[in-house]
Amino acid sequence: MMLKQAFFSLSLVLFVFHCTTAAAQAPIPAPLPPPTPSTPTASPPAPPLPTSSPPAPLVPAAAPGPSGPTNVTKILEKAKGFSLFIRLLKSTSVADQIEKQLNDSSNGVTIFAPTDGAFSSLSSGVLNSLNDEHKEQLIQFHVISSYIPLSQFQTVSNPLRTNAGDTSKYTFPLNVTAYPNSVNISTGVTNTSLSGTIYSDGQVAIYQVDKVLLPVNIFGPKPPAPAPSPAKRKKENDDSTTDDNTVADSSSDDDNVKASGAISLKITTVQRMASSGVAMVAALAFSL
Repeated sequence: MMLKQAFFSLSLVLFVFHCTTAAAQAPIPAPLPPPTPSTPTASPPAPPLPTSSPPAPLVPAAAPGPSGPTNVTKILEKAKGFSLFIRLLKSTSVADQIEKQLNDSSNGVTIFAPTDGAFSSLSSGVLNSLNDEHKEQLIQFHVISSYIPLSQFQTVSNPLRTNAGDTSKYTFPLNVTAYPNSVNISTGVTNTSLSGTIYSDGQVAIYQVDKVLLPVNIFGPKPPAPAPSPAKRKKENDDSTTDDNTVADSSSDDDNVKASGAISLKITTVQRMASSGVAMVAALAFSL
């Protein structure tokens, strides 16, 4: 029993010694520095208040203007190969007529555009022989005052009404015949077919043709002069008969004058002969 108490006391002493040694070996923390007094930091300057500007007047937004009509000459210039037709469209003012027609009407237009080769194939001097009126009619003859898509040529009524001449009387006839794969055009002088579509937008249709469409009214054979009406012929015959009678009457008058002169000459001759006979008898009696 005594041994156990001694062992317990020794263990207690060793435990206390160990704890004391560990505490002596632990580093002593450095003392904290005294707190520094806080200094107030300068706050950034406040942004300037926005100045009030007068409100902008309310202006209604301008509505977008309508797009202009299709420029036919620019389309042909872009397509290339139609310089002669473009020149005639401008010089005859037909281009301006087409633009006005597109502005004033919703019917559209259809144009048959001859290539430069088509104009080159004409006889030499043909265009130069035309006066200004015929040149304008020639170019107008290639314009129809309505939009005709390619599929509608099968149902159009002939003759087509062009912008040339008196369109109400179809004085410049243009006939179109549609086949499954082609469209033929006849003017009475020119026969050709559409060789392609240059442009089509639902309002303007431009088709290529390889021949100039020559209207029969300008390039066709001239009709013979009309025979005079029966009434005129009868009047001419009456006038000629009157002239013959007048000539006959004047001839009769001349004969009468000649006859009267002959009678007067005969009477004068007899009177002279009688006077001579009396003188001869008197002379004979005196001699006796």
